Amino acid sequence: MKRKIGRQEAQVLAYAQMRKLRVVRTGDLREPLKLTARQECKVLSRLSQAGMIARVWRGVYLAPPRLPLGGKWSPGEFLALDTLMATVRGRFQVCGPNAFNRYGWDDQVPNRLYAYNNRLSGERRVGGVTLMLIKVADRRLGGTETFQTPEGLTVAYASRERTLVDAVYDWSRFNGIPRGYEWIRRELKARRVRAAELVRCTLRYGDTGTIRRMGVLLECLGVAETQLRKLQRALRPTSSPIPWLPRVPKRGPINPRWGVVENDRS
Repeated sequence: MKRKIGRQEAQVLAYAQMRKLRVVRTGDLREPLKLTARQECKVLSRLSQAGMIARVWRGVYLAPPRLPLGGKWSPGEFLALDTLMATVRGRFQVCGPNAFNRYGWDDQVPNRLYAYNNRLSGERRVGGVTLMLIKVADRRLGGTETFQTPEGLTVAYASRERTLVDAVYDWSRFNGIPRGYEWIRRELKARRVRAAELVRCTLRYGDTGTIRRMGVLLECLGVAETQLRKLQRALRPTSSPIPWLPRVPKRGPINPRWGVVENDRS
């Protein structure tokens, strides 16, 4: 059964649907619906609390094209993310577990949408959508491919190569090591990624630890020496080696070329 709503709430929903307004901002309704600022604020708040529209940001809401049976509505995850980022004038790209699932490496469907962006950090809810926002520097945005959603949105996903680099770079957040190493082995063997592009992506979006670990792996996989030298030139000599597997005790032989303790390279 649909929820009972007041006259003002019904007017707002009808107006948004008639005008095909996907985004409603405070100030949009005062003149056409003859509302005061206080009335507008209250009616939008009531609709949001009732789950009939979704609050994106202070004074910014998403409205449904039509209210479904039962009266509850939530936007799609890409619409929620795109609207939020447009509101704060940010750039973003979907990453981590969502990209792992997209490329078929992990069959677990994430219950939240992970996105690198240059504005916000932390968890945020928009209607029934949970967004996990990871703020990064502008220089760490890139290495993407885009696709069109049924809603007509253009969404940027981290590319295959970029996602593999992120699995190693952001291993603690995404649980990317050691499984990311196996993904890299498989993708190179199947020729879905090229070693040269993986090296380029590592140098551009990785850090020292990422370069060292990627160097060990690619050398083990027999990647051309010309590509390995590109990684090596980006490194400085170190007397503090890092572990190949960060969560395993730091015991084992040290690879002097890459400064990595090979604590388990099976």
